[in-house]
Amino acid sequence: MQAGRFVSGALLAVGLMLAGCGGAAVEDTEAQDLTSREDAVPNCNGIAYDREYYSDASYSTLVGTRSCDCSNYGQWGRVTAFVITYNYTCG
Repeated sequence: MQAGRFVSGALLAVGLMLAGCGGAAVEDTEAQDLTSREDAVPNCNGIAYDREYYSDASYSTLVGTRSCDCSNYGQWGRVTAFVITYNYTCG
C-alpha cells in the first residue's frame, strides 16, 4: 500500500511538472519592440511650451524637461507627476 501511494504521488508530481514545463518558449515581443522602437518626434506646429519635471513634491530637483518652441521639439531626462508647465504664444 505504501508503494502504491509513492507511485501515485510521483506520477502526480511528474504530470504537474509536464503540464507547466517543456512547452515551446513564448517570445516576449513587447520587450523586443521596446528595445528597438523609435517614436516620432512630436510636431510643434504653432505650439510653444516648456514642461519641467521634478523628482518630488518639493520641486527642488529638476529631473527632465519637454519643450516646443513653435517649430522644434526638445527633451531630456525623465517624466514624473511633479510638473510645472509654461505656455507661450507663437508669433
